[in-house]
Amino acid sequence: MSGEKRPLRLLGLHGYRQNQRSFHERTGALRKALRGRAELVSVSAPHPVRGPAAEHGGGAGRSPEPQDAEPRGWWFSRPREETFDALEEAAACKGLDESLDAVARALAEHGPFDGLLGFSQGAALAALLCALQQRGDARFPFEFAILVAGFKSRAAPHSGYYREPIAVPSLHVLGDTDRVIPPGLSRELASHFVDPAVLTHPGGHFVPAAAPQKRAYLEFLAKFLK
Repeated sequence: MSGEKRPLRLLGLHGYRQNQRSFHERTGALRKALRGRAELVSVSAPHPVRGPAAEHGGGAGRSPEPQDAEPRGWWFSRPREETFDALEEAAACKGLDESLDAVARALAEHGPFDGLLGFSQGAALAALLCALQQRGDARFPFEFAILVAGFKSRAAPHSGYYREPIAVPSLHVLGDTDRVIPPGLSRELASHFVDPAVLTHPGGHFVPAAAPQKRAYLEFLAKFLK
């Protein structure tokens, strides 16, 4: 036996208007950076997103996320229109329960997974999953979460997820020039976690994987290698 540690397995949760395939393509540099240390396996959100790309996850005044073929979303802040805005103080929302079921199914069918890696709306979802896991929800077995361009959901039905500090180990990645999810929103989400690790990068709304970020990812993941 070589004694070599097995690579960690991460479940990838894509951003609004993305899907499993497009997220796989957009995380190529990250997957290369983590080769031998971690494997990223992504899953598509259950809800098709319809309508023009202007109805993006960033809200008015921010750069829209690129339109992918077969765009998907984890939930909608406007149930009737089935659109989403990260800054919308929504009294109601639609679709989260189906997304929780989809993630639980992926964890059961393709697991075990050591952690989650979420981007944008997928990172917001990952934070909700961390809260559920902390409450003892056995559907979501994982040890840590990496949240890239994450934000706190402003949907009123989700407020209860943030009432208690979330003790799941977390790395929060934010871009200084992100105009879709401004870095202040990611810092706000990090403030709901116990002892969060925070990684900043000079870029915008993407999953960074240059040398400085690679070092930070590997340092964080080293805590969980067995």
